[in-house]
Amino acid sequence: MKQVYVTTTNQGKVKEFQELFKSLNIQMVSLMDAFENVEDVEETGTTFEENARLKADTYSKRYNVPVMADDSGLTVDALNGEPGVYSARYAGLDKNDEENIEKLLKNLDGNNNRSAAFVSVIAYARPEEETIVVEGRCEGEIAESAKGSEGFGYDPVFIPEGYNQTLAELGPEVKNQISHRRRALDEMIEQIKVHL
Repeated sequence: MKQVYVTTTNQGKVKEFQELFKSLNIQMVSLMDAFENVEDVEETGTTFEENARLKADTYSKRYNVPVMADDSGLTVDALNGEPGVYSARYAGLDKNDEENIEKLLKNLDGNNNRSAAFVSVIAYARPEEETIVVEGRCEGEIAESAKGSEGFGYDPVFIPEGYNQTLAELGPEVKNQISHRRRALDEMIEQIKVHL
């Protein structure tokens, strides 16, 4: 079984990757668990793609192994794409979900255009080969206030297209089927099948 390293310490994310890539005979392993003292790659990109590529390419070169990295976040049309690559630290460096939501709702106060999208870009870098990059999107809109407890990040204020509840109200089962990350992973699986 081929091993591919994923740049996350989030065991939930690692498990999700493992389940999806099992059918391709690929074992996903957390890069941070496999190698000691893994130094962070500074995300200096201005787009999700730049950051995903930066992480995947840097770690792949550094350890000479295939690496998959993602960068994702929320883009809001009325705010010119904010919070974008700063989604996790929109309200400050301490990455506080509640403060991020508070700032988002305040910035949208009185605005009728609430359209938004969760975007996930996944880059798959392999030594001596071209990096594969895919994007997944979950379109929707921002609610007037936070609702639901079954989620994290901006889930309590994001109503996906075709639904009238927030992701935090809909829960993980629905989210895992329609999420931006799931769509990006499905696309990555298709790309890898072509390159196998």
